[in-house]
Amino acid sequence: MLEKRRAGILLPISCLPSPYGIGSFGKAAYDFVDFLKEAKQTYWQILPICPTSFGDSPYSSPASFAGNPYFIDLDMLAEDNLLRAKDYVKASKNTKFIDYDNLYKVRSAILKKAYDNFLKMAPLDYSSFVNNNYKWLHDYALFMYLKDKFNGASFDVWDDKYKYYNEETLKEFNEEQLGFYYFLQYEFSKQWNSLKQYANKAGIKIIGDLPIYVAYDSADVWASPNMFKLDKNLKPTKVAGCPPDAFSDDGQLWGNPLYNYKLMKSDGYSWWIARCKRAFELYDIVRLDHFRGFEAYWAIPASDDTAKDGKWVKGPNYAIFKAIKKSLGDKEFIAEDLGYLTESVYKLVAKTKFPGMKVIEFGFDGKKDNEHLPVNYKENIVAYIGTHDNAPVIGWYEALTKKEKGVVNNLIAPTSCDDLVDKLISMIQTSVANTVIIQMQDYLHLGLDARINTPSNKAGNWKWRLDEDYQSASLAKRIANITKKASRC
Repeated sequence: MLEKRRAGILLPISCLPSPYGIGSFGKAAYDFVDFLKEAKQTYWQILPICPTSFGDSPYSSPASFAGNPYFIDLDMLAEDNLLRAKDYVKASKNTKFIDYDNLYKVRSAILKKAYDNFLKMAPLDYSSFVNNNYKWLHDYALFMYLKDKFNGASFDVWDDKYKYYNEETLKEFNEEQLGFYYFLQYEFSKQWNSLKQYANKAGIKIIGDLPIYVAYDSADVWASPNMFKLDKNLKPTKVAGCPPDAFSDDGQLWGNPLYNYKLMKSDGYSWWIARCKRAFELYDIVRLDHFRGFEAYWAIPASDDTAKDGKWVKGPNYAIFKAIKKSLGDKEFIAEDLGYLTESVYKLVAKTKFPGMKVIEFGFDGKKDNEHLPVNYKENIVAYIGTHDNAPVIGWYEALTKKEKGVVNNLIAPTSCDDLVDKLISMIQTSVANTVIIQMQDYLHLGLDARINTPSNKAGNWKWRLDEDYQSASLAKRIANITKKASRC
């Protein structure tokens, strides 16, 4: 499991270049695979590819088993005679930032045109796709259809007839009503599987991401409310977040509903097993988001405005991973063991034998034994300069205080910001860590405006896009030379 010295690049699908407002599974994705191969990389790490909703975060999805229809490539639909060029003339022409406003307003209508044409020529494998994925697919389609019926309202304010999931009641909806949502997932699956197969054939493995929580207003909660801590009106009693720390006096109030682990344990964690099974249908390797939450999680009263008065509650610990392994066999997981860690969390990571994560940008607190400094790494880790929640190196360094810059300067002695980036890349690549993942932004020496997400900010996230001319003649060769010098290919 991630035992060889290898390297990869972190770049979300949404950030790929495209002429239609967001990255997709189209030509630019295949070009990026070619770039990775030329650069001697082994891994392409992406963010969750599930649908997004208000706030645009892939970590708060309305359907954790489903794929994001925005990633369906429009030009590929045209190649399959499902669209004509004039059908998607209103698609965003924004190539600088992800244009969620346009996507929300016009993409569904474009995809419905494709669906109308699809009905005239539905391929033979469509029925088998629906049958093979029926449980999660049908729940997703019902949920989305009802969301439309109630003008996007949260499920907890729907008419009681539909608010409370009832299989007999829901039989009134047929494939004619739900077919559009089946189609979206069919096309998503078809295009993604083709891209993944292309990547795997090129020697590139996909590292995916499994968010620990789901959104409250989601197909997951609506269809399986007993799996979550809800009251009789389907309202959360406790919600997820993080306790106060040096960066936030109030902590972080995420608002996701918490799991009913007592019930989950009684049925052998079947919901989590199904979720992990689905994840490994999509990815080669799965990063488990907020891993410490499996040991203990911060439970906040649902009525609170901040996370201050939450409490630590014991999670399922090793039992959940034992159940997953028994059902699915040995799978390649990465434990995102960042944040507030205790000895119990370290013991859980060690017991699972999953590689944990280290982030260089967290290493400059002046302590020589800081576990995020490459000199203190162990082999069984995945090392990062920064993740999607961190600024690229140049933006990170420029935002440091004078004192913090002094710590960095004493350890790294950079002659410039560009030199700092190169030295950190060299440090992490030549470390003993088996796996190294570097954000594309750092190889391009980009600044703060290329940051993907700032966890403490509720707006302005998830918008950055890669310029279409990123592939300079020398970039892939430069990355390949760094990788070869570090014996990672």
